[in-house]
Amino acid sequence: MNTPPLPENADAANEVTATPERAEYPKMRGGLAARLLPQTKFGGPIPWVIAILLALVVIAAAGGLSLRNLAENARADLSGAVTVQIIEANADRRSALAAEAASIVSQQPLVTSVRIVPDEELDALLEPWLGAAAGSDDIPVPSLIDVELSRSASASEIAQLQSALDGKVANARVDAQSDWLKPVYDALSALQYLALALIALVAFATAAAVWLAARSAFSNHRETVEVIHLLGGTDAQVTRIFQRSVVRDAAFGSIIGLALGIAAVWLLGEQFAALDSGMVGGGGLGWSDWLIIAAIPLGGVLLALLTARITIKLALRSML
Repeated sequence: MNTPPLPENADAANEVTATPERAEYPKMRGGLAARLLPQTKFGGPIPWVIAILLALVVIAAAGGLSLRNLAENARADLSGAVTVQIIEANADRRSALAAEAASIVSQQPLVTSVRIVPDEELDALLEPWLGAAAGSDDIPVPSLIDVELSRSASASEIAQLQSALDGKVANARVDAQSDWLKPVYDALSALQYLALALIALVAFATAAAVWLAARSAFSNHRETVEVIHLLGGTDAQVTRIFQRSVVRDAAFGSIIGLALGIAAVWLLGEQFAALDSGMVGGGGLGWSDWLIIAAIPLGGVLLALLTARITIKLALRSML
């Protein structure tokens, strides 16, 4: 019986048999791999969890930005202002000393304007705390002089103003208005740091939720992933499939969360606006603040994408 001639060496024989095998199992296309893994819809809990967490981030960010604006506006308004107090029990002598102190202070180099606060204005400020007794002579109220400076004064310059009054106006005391609000500034700074800490904690919770969802989805489709590998699918294809699902859910949740957060911020803003307080009005949000808030959903989607990518890659590595 005639037999076909054999190749001259074993390498040629291997090439003859190996070529048909590679043709039999071509590299899997991404579309086929995506059809093998079922895609989840918006009915799962993760989009709504992300929506709630991102709404909290929007509220915290808006609060932190508002507190920053409030502190900056207050510092700007009070950095170039001082107050002169005239402490005197006798009302007539107190008025005379206030006029003399105003004349002396107005001659100082840094001073741009001087105003003696009327007694009626002081009584109106004290009436919420003292009641009708605020306008009586039984409670001696110091005379106040508002002094505007051309710039923020240092401690030595405040001391020069004080020395100009010493010996000429008895019981006169010069105070920088910004010093009165230093405890308020410290409290506002603490609240801003608290808002940043809350944002960091919520971001960590969001990453943890995405990590759990990605791990659960991978575990549910582990056998399908193994089949995809056997059919020639790559880890990159599998990772992209899971990433696509996570990004879609995260984008949906981020949009809902942004809408909920903006609605809550608007309601809070209306409540504070009803107070009709000048200091509270300085905490309004500007265009740059709203741009930062609008970028929060993008940050949430990027965080979900990065978390899902790392989670799936580690899960695929554990299969090897």
